[in-house]
Amino acid sequence: MSGRAVAVTGLGLVTPAGFGAAATWEHFLGGGPTARPDPWLAGLNVDFSCPVDEYDAAGLLGGRLARRLDRFAQLAVLAAREAVADARLDPAQWDGTRVGVVLGVSANSVQSYRAEYARLEQGRADQVSPLMLPRSIPNMAAGEVSLDLGALGPSLVTSTACASGTTALALACDLVRAGTCDLVLAGGTDSPRFPMVATAFDRLGALSRRGHDPAGASRPFDADRDGFVLGEGAGVLVLERAEHARARGVRPRAHLAGHGSAADGYHFTAPHPDGAGLARALGTALADAGLAPYEIGHVNAHGTGTALNDVAEAAALRQVFLRPPPVTANKSVIGHTMGAAGAIEAALTVLALQNRLIPPTANLDRMDERIELDVVTKVPRPLAVPAAVSVSCGFGGQNAAVVLTAA
Repeated sequence: MSGRAVAVTGLGLVTPAGFGAAATWEHFLGGGPTARPDPWLAGLNVDFSCPVDEYDAAGLLGGRLARRLDRFAQLAVLAAREAVADARLDPAQWDGTRVGVVLGVSANSVQSYRAEYARLEQGRADQVSPLMLPRSIPNMAAGEVSLDLGALGPSLVTSTACASGTTALALACDLVRAGTCDLVLAGGTDSPRFPMVATAFDRLGALSRRGHDPAGASRPFDADRDGFVLGEGAGVLVLERAEHARARGVRPRAHLAGHGSAADGYHFTAPHPDGAGLARALGTALADAGLAPYEIGHVNAHGTGTALNDVAEAAALRQVFLRPPPVTANKSVIGHTMGAAGAIEAALTVLALQNRLIPPTANLDRMDERIELDVVTKVPRPLAVPAAVSVSCGFGGQNAAVVLTAA
């Protein structure tokens, strides 16, 4: 492993599988999907999703802050708070100028748009909320975390579609390596469970229409897959200089050892059929980590459950690994959380390395014969090799990968 590895000292997760990292992990070990009918999407062609269970936003954040933040920013703040506490950090004691925030967000939040646009169209422009803009633009996820925790270093949002969370981890890793920050709160957040978002993805043919069986709708690599299921959530990892963690007396959960990114340059929504861009991103990540393909014991796949992505991803993995190590696909359980996906999946990869267990993929009943992968199903599988990769892909041909190793 390269000496440029960065310590992962804290995790924060708010997902459809649970509130907090421990609850999320326990749910994943059971492998149960979370998709269900969604009242927010009632009346649409696709009226189900994987939602985060309702929570007391005012109680957790305070009434004023809860009212100011759209859901994607609420989730980011809650996950960041957990990650900081898990890393045994006290924002009242740290040098905030040395603390950065980098979060992936795939697009503007549209939570408030429907009501505010209605006021505008009804000639009530003077009743449009002055908070509409600052509560919805992507950078406010990082901005609100910085405000909440007193992180005064670089505060950034990455937007590489569904690879945004993984891209954020890569950029944060470089900020730590360069000495710009002692630590960075890095990850992703998104809440796309809104009628226009669901309709737009449905019109693209990207969403599963398995409305008779929502729980079985997200089925990566399965021969009967017909698209992904919308999810929401946030994942934040504390990335820290190893010597900084040692000085605090904190043992890392894992290390972020390498990362890589590459573009397909092929199509605005479809992946390269051979997975060429993802293969390059993986190769770069492995070289950055100083590891050979045979030294990787697990792949946390992008695994959307769309017809094209799963085949292209499998091709990329076989190109890099020849015989890929055991694979899991977290979206089978919590759906596609968009900009948060890569961060949540990286956090779950950290937990897999810590617990030496690979959580199972849900709903894989009949493998697509074109996909030659060893996918973990039904029950967790022991993880023997202490290194893993987590990969992400997005519209625009965006591909990103991170290599994580056991501490």
